[in-house]
Amino acid sequence: MEVRRRAPLPPPPGRVQAGDALPLPIRHTNLIFSALFAASLAYLMRRWREKIRSSTPLHVVGLAEMLAIFGLVASLIYLLSFFGIAFVQSIVSSSDDEEEDFLVGPARGSSAAAAVAPPPPPSSPAQCSLLGNPHDDAARERMPEEDEEIVSSVVAGKVPSYVLETKLGDCRRAAGIRREAVRRITGRQIEGLPLDGFDYASILGQCCELPVGYVQLPVGIAGPLLLDGQRFYVPMATTEGCLVASTNRGCKAIAESGGAVSVVLRDGMTRAPVARLPTARRAAELKAFLEDSVNFNTLSMVFNRSSRFARLQGVQCAMAGRNLYMRFSCCTGDAMGMNMVSKGVQNVLDYLQDDFPDMDVISISGNFCSDKKPAAVNWIEGRGKSVVCEAVIKEDVVKKVLKTNVQSLVELNVIKNLAGSAVAGALGGFNAHASNIVTAIFIATGQDPAQNVESSHCITMLEAVNDGRDLHISVTMPSIEVGTVGGGTQLASQAACLDLLGVKGANRESPGSNARLLATVVAGGVLAGELSLLSALAAGQLVKSHMKYNRSSKDMSKVIS
Repeated sequence: MEVRRRAPLPPPPGRVQAGDALPLPIRHTNLIFSALFAASLAYLMRRWREKIRSSTPLHVVGLAEMLAIFGLVASLIYLLSFFGIAFVQSIVSSSDDEEEDFLVGPARGSSAAAAVAPPPPPSSPAQCSLLGNPHDDAARERMPEEDEEIVSSVVAGKVPSYVLETKLGDCRRAAGIRREAVRRITGRQIEGLPLDGFDYASILGQCCELPVGYVQLPVGIAGPLLLDGQRFYVPMATTEGCLVASTNRGCKAIAESGGAVSVVLRDGMTRAPVARLPTARRAAELKAFLEDSVNFNTLSMVFNRSSRFARLQGVQCAMAGRNLYMRFSCCTGDAMGMNMVSKGVQNVLDYLQDDFPDMDVISISGNFCSDKKPAAVNWIEGRGKSVVCEAVIKEDVVKKVLKTNVQSLVELNVIKNLAGSAVAGALGGFNAHASNIVTAIFIATGQDPAQNVESSHCITMLEAVNDGRDLHISVTMPSIEVGTVGGGTQLASQAACLDLLGVKGANRESPGSNARLLATVVAGGVLAGELSLLSALAAGQLVKSHMKYNRSSKDMSKVIS
């Protein structure tokens, strides 16, 4: 298809941008104002130096000086307001002049600016014709001409798909155009993937790139979970039948026995860069420097500059030849904290470079952290929140609610969770299904689902108490990595689930307490899930329960029973 060049359209009312100052591309506008600023400043400095030498009053100015002052002020206002944002965007976009001809709309701000403050969607957004039925040829014929040109350009590779949001200024329209381009390239319709009903501006620059739709997941509620004297209704996003029902039964057993109690043992996110030094001896010198308590205060000051919440807790080092792995641990407030601790680590590495100029930083992460991988260091030292949660389940509740007995549960836990996991060579997996509950709560509350790897490290302990009548159950989870601000927690659905638990956002009175409370809820949910599943296994009900909840049934009375 022949592509016609289009004149750039003016931005809509109410959105004044840097490029509006002159009818030129923004990179040219920036260069003009930069040159005006430099020339005005140089002229005024030269004139004032001459006046000082000749003892002429500085307030006596001529026409040329007045014009120079006006130019200096005008250019300074422009540069302070827009230079840092617009110039970056001009560099990014200067390599492809044709993109501006294909793309229509107010796209003159940078992607960074859009990520920080995405433009709010209009109250009644125009429906992009690309969002219609992909089989409807008539709808394609009704497609706006400029949208058709953009899609064709994306398919042809002339316009990168990733610039659509920035150039169009409409995240939903960009997703629709990208979706249509993918449909034409692959020949797949993607019919079941919904596009409407999602705020794409809310994920720009922080959650997901190149969106073409969103995935729907059902959210169930287990509870009330009686934990530390409070009642929590726990949201769980899952597609596994029986999971929410089983956790709900565990919550009931805990509540009828007086509730559970939790304690947070540690709270510290970690990041471990790896550096190579000329010799192992030199690496050992750096190791000794980092682990010397005399240097800790200085390292803390350097590290803590990264954030008002970041507080360095300690540095643990390990060597492999002349490679040094430095595991920094710090508290991160109510954020999960990966970015926060990474910035603090970078500050320390820059500081160390002065005393150890022969240090070659290989990577900001050397896997000694260890993030999203099963590792003994997390199991032993902890990462994120280390939580223990326990409850005493009364004998009558074990029989009435859980349909089993205390002795059977204790024996099953030893043979399955402890001995069975040891036979399998498990690392942090001495439990029945902690990952099930962790992942479901993580997805519902906007956590990073990949961090369920270490967050699901758990050892479940059961023993008979009170002369063998009652059951004491506990879960010890050394590395629950959660936050209540940042990442997916700011999305509407996930924020609603956090609000349901009473931990949405940051706690201003006690920074970090919301994230710690969420971690205890996760551990409490795991406690309930472990209790219920072990009871089903002890009573031989697992297959029966899954056949009832994992198989489609139109007979709701059968399911409810």
